[in-house]
Amino acid sequence: MYGYRKLTLDMRELGEQCSKHRVAKLLKQESLQAQRGYRRRSSSRGGQPAVVAPNVLEQQFSVEMPNQAWVTDITYIRTHEGWLYLSVVIDLFSRQVVGWSMGNRIDTQLALDALLMAVWRRRPSKTVLVHSDQGCQFTSHEWQDFLKSHKLQPSMSRRGNCHDNAVAESFFQLLKRERIRRKTYATRQAARSDVFNYIEMFYNPRRRHSSADGLPPAEFERRHFLRLQGV
Repeated sequence: MYGYRKLTLDMRELGEQCSKHRVAKLLKQESLQAQRGYRRRSSSRGGQPAVVAPNVLEQQFSVEMPNQAWVTDITYIRTHEGWLYLSVVIDLFSRQVVGWSMGNRIDTQLALDALLMAVWRRRPSKTVLVHSDQGCQFTSHEWQDFLKSHKLQPSMSRRGNCHDNAVAESFFQLLKRERIRRKTYATRQAARSDVFNYIEMFYNPRRRHSSADGLPPAEFERRHFLRLQGV
């Protein structure tokens, strides 16, 4: 799954002394390579601005602290019982999935359940920017009322511009490439269990992330708070 850079970090953590170039050479000798992502059509379209909320985030995906900006989106997973829909909320600071929900229907409640988990888990003391696309789940009165009542600031992508919500799109690509690719689950429950395992048992606590200094999201945040305590 990993490329030579992250494999080098794993080897060093195990006590092996090796350079990334040697790891790359050994992978090449064994004809091993990391899984590749899906191709996406490039688009230069800017897209129409949202009517409900402006694009406050403006593709500024690097933030200085946790609970400063979250991004959210919805994807679908194929099963023999029908589609299973997944909504996630991701903290831009560490790329940690701080809220998620799964259901049989792609409605506002699905998105609200994920956001409610994020609020319950993180309990932010200051206003958090919450960025989404212009899907009907995020333009509904229920969504907007929830944001207002919990002091969350809305931000929305331009219509048809996936780059405005690239972090959420990137997570879904990782999930499908590393866990779901070429797989059709027999039941929705089987898909739920596998996605839960990926998020809570692997992605958050173990998967290395380049934007988090090569650390897993949970470990990146832990070290951040340790530094704050030492100041």
